[in-house]
Amino acid sequence: MMATTYVYDFVSDLSPAQICQLYYVLSAAAVLAIAAVPDKAQRLLTQYGARSSDKASTTISTRGHKDTGEGLDDSTTGSLFRFISCLTSVGKVPHSWFIHFYILSVFCTVFWAIQFTTRGTLLELITNSQCSKSTSSMTTSQIVLVWFFMGLQAVRRLYEYLVVLRPSPSRMWIIHWLLGNTFYLCTSVSIWVEGSMSIQCFGGNCPGIQVPPLKSVIASFVFLTAWFMQYRCHRYLAGLKKYSLPDDGLFRYLVCPHYTCECMLYLSLAVMAAPEGQLYNQTLACAVLFVSANLGVTAHGTKLWYGERFGSRVKGRWKMIPVVF
Repeated sequence: MMATTYVYDFVSDLSPAQICQLYYVLSAAAVLAIAAVPDKAQRLLTQYGARSSDKASTTISTRGHKDTGEGLDDSTTGSLFRFISCLTSVGKVPHSWFIHFYILSVFCTVFWAIQFTTRGTLLELITNSQCSKSTSSMTTSQIVLVWFFMGLQAVRRLYEYLVVLRPSPSRMWIIHWLLGNTFYLCTSVSIWVEGSMSIQCFGGNCPGIQVPPLKSVIASFVFLTAWFMQYRCHRYLAGLKKYSLPDDGLFRYLVCPHYTCECMLYLSLAVMAAPEGQLYNQTLACAVLFVSANLGVTAHGTKLWYGERFGSRVKGRWKMIPVVF
């Protein structure tokens, strides 16, 4: 009971932006914790589709244990694997449910636009709480710009799932689905919450929509470049023969360049939405942390899978971030 009271008091003292930041940091920590478990168990938690097939899982986990000197019959590893296997066998949902992320994101884009134009109750509740605990704010032009680009990304991803990508019969753990939905729900607030002072002031005696700061304009060009490159990557992957190695364009240097583009999208949003006097938007920077951790773990697993199937052909490729990872 005391612990519950302490948690409630702690959360109630946080601003809406800090609650979003806490969500991203805790989610990133959970992903990195999963990355620390043995490969065999990790694959059950993070992989789906072709990379999660029983045959692939067995060969890669065998190779992973051979590399690290761990035996597959180790009692601790075996017990952990059996527990995680039992856990992840419950609540499997179709991989096609990924489309829900983008339906939700498009819905949130429209919902918050309506809230903004009508001075909606939920928007007022969040901005009032944020204004009481913050001293700096994004401008109205930054809010509109970031809102537009987030909506643009959501519409494009929804289009890709409906038109470009091929249906997959694979399944994923429901926790992946829940995490994805909560991420997009949280991000729909994160893109404007640090502009609460401008939102409350809008329509009064405050300046209207002005020309965005120079760094926001530069970040917009970075966003559009990453947006276009990610679309090209997705179209290319959709046209590949099943289980073949991507080797065109950025795929010659990176295992998952579409993940690189995703990180660049959110990084550019973080710079684009930086309040006055700040280099970046702290809430969206935390979103970048989560996206990088989440996709980094998946990129690591993808390179392992490619390495097992294609050997030295992927040896010289970076996983996601050139020179770094």
